[in-house]
Amino acid sequence: MPQNTTSLPFQSTGYLLNRLAFSLSRQSDQILLERLGIGMSQYIILHILQQQPSVQQRVIATQLGQTEASISRQMKILANQSLLEVRTNPQNRREHVIILTLKGERIIDEAHHILDTFYKSIFDSFGDKSFKNFRELITAYSSVVNK
Repeated sequence: MPQNTTSLPFQSTGYLLNRLAFSLSRQSDQILLERLGIGMSQYIILHILQQQPSVQQRVIATQLGQTEASISRQMKILANQSLLEVRTNPQNRREHVIILTLKGERIIDEAHHILDTFYKSIFDSFGDKSFKNFRELITAYSSVVNK
């Protein structure tokens, strides 16, 4: 018989997913800060720039569900570290586009490797089949949630 999780908030699916996401994000943030000097929010911005070169700040803010002011602060930090450049759009001088620098490309590749290694160490205990199922599940869930 299924367990009634409504009376057990610390066993509810929502609570467990939120706790897992928070814990992994915090640990990822700490590892990236220690090894590369960037936080998880900055990593995500660099990742978007790697996937979508010359994207506008407004688009990044929308994708991350953050304000343009918040993204602007993160981008200033990244620009000061020479990881990205903000340029005027030649087609519309009132718009700015963000470009990943070579140093930014190098850092994002290192960050991918660091995070892949970190997550692999956590999920190795699942076994290959369980991890594959878990990855398929979160990929499917992510595509539904991010519509």
